[in-house]
Amino acid sequence: MTSKENIPLALYIHLPWCVRKCPYCDFNSHELKQDLPENPYVEALLQDLSQDLPHVQGRGLSSIFIGGGTPSLFSPAVIERLLNGVERLIPWVPGIEITMEANPGAVEQGRFVGFRQAGVNRLSIGVQTFNDGHLKRLGRIHDSATAERAIHSARASGFDNFNIDLMFGLPEQTHEEALSDIARAIQHQPKHLSWYQLTIEPNTVFHHRPPLLPVDEEIWTMQESGQAFLAENGYMQYEISAYSEPDFQCRHNRNYWEFGDYLGIGAGAHAKITDFKTRDVTRLWKTRHPKAYLDSSVDFIQGKQVLNKNDLIVEFMLNALRLYESIELKLMSERTGISMGEIDHLLVKAQEKGLLKVADNKIETTSLGKQHLNELLLIFG
Repeated sequence: MTSKENIPLALYIHLPWCVRKCPYCDFNSHELKQDLPENPYVEALLQDLSQDLPHVQGRGLSSIFIGGGTPSLFSPAVIERLLNGVERLIPWVPGIEITMEANPGAVEQGRFVGFRQAGVNRLSIGVQTFNDGHLKRLGRIHDSATAERAIHSARASGFDNFNIDLMFGLPEQTHEEALSDIARAIQHQPKHLSWYQLTIEPNTVFHHRPPLLPVDEEIWTMQESGQAFLAENGYMQYEISAYSEPDFQCRHNRNYWEFGDYLGIGAGAHAKITDFKTRDVTRLWKTRHPKAYLDSSVDFIQGKQVLNKNDLIVEFMLNALRLYESIELKLMSERTGISMGEIDHLLVKAQEKGLLKVADNKIETTSLGKQHLNELLLIFG
């Protein structure tokens, strides 16, 4: 039964500016070429959220994620004003998780204290690699020493719960260098690690001028060795690129993967909302360019789509099958309103190919399915 009691609600806030656009980045981020419009943008964000209130239907927020761009370019006072404004508009579930992305090269050491005092209780630090040569190739504005200082500063400022972002399969990276990055990250005892393969996305500098990447066999060896190393050090893999100590999985991202609901405010932000009267699931997205967004005083919504049954099946599986643990079959019925009987033939097909295991009213991606996730997802698409 689809109800607001069993579908959590999260909020994503997009702050789109950064110091420099990285050559691999395909996010909606824009180089800051003038003064940061902090206060006008926060006013627009809160107005955007006010217009979204009819979608909330009396629900409370279980998590907030402030992403970018580089959110840590914003001052702690403005982040505090933003969070206070959000709380006035929508109630918060007790123990709410509030994450903010921070890039080491765009953080003054004293700012972490201010972000913690503003209400942020979890940081995601975009290190990417501790190798200075690879950082230069990736177009990052920080070096490894700056990354180390940022991590130390975060912990000293009261952030016991933080994530370190790392990538592997970098241009000219060796197997030993990939494992060295993990080892250096673990020395800082983060509660969470995001460790994911660099992919070349359309509309990026790397797409137009492709770098020399390790061959697939080398990347697969990096991945297997890295996963084993993380497990040996107490980091449980619970999603394709997410590892955590017990009880420190990212609640906000987990909500995406379990097909929960979320609002999205800010330039280009996306939302997914369930209407509990009609049982419709709607995706909507906001005006993409920051300047146009700041001028969108009447309506921030650029487009919307009500998902049909096929969309719901594909999107649920696209997210849920990223998880490394079994998923209760009833979760799909709760989150989409679609009975499991309607996809039995697809589950059988996935099992016959050895890509999916179905037992005890649960589904789980097999080892083969994890290696060939795209093939598995095509069965449901």
